[in-house]
Amino acid sequence: MSVDLLDAAASGMDAQRAALDVIARNVAAAEAAGPDGDYARIVPDFRVLASDDDGSARVEFSGTHIERGSNVDILTEMIAAMNASRAYESDASIFDVGKTLAEKTIELERL
Repeated sequence: MSVDLLDAAASGMDAQRAALDVIARNVAAAEAAGPDGDYARIVPDFRVLASDDDGSARVEFSGTHIERGSNVDILTEMIAAMNASRAYESDASIFDVGKTLAEKTIELERL
């Protein structure tokens, strides 16, 4: 049980790290293009991988797609970065809970 929790939280953290990488790439490309340049926004894609046996699920970064008809807007990217950062922090908190649960389980088995 706690291993599934750790796995789900770790996969979520990995997906949000990938999203932050895409956001950083958008900002860097927009800055390189300059104020009059055009750079289409790249959006991260995710998928949920469900396990058949125990009902647990994992989130996975599955690539990116280009958002047609829109340029990179720094405000939009900053909001996306805040959302990804908060999701990463939430997954990290869940990971800590799973780690504590695993430690307590090991202590109980020693008794």
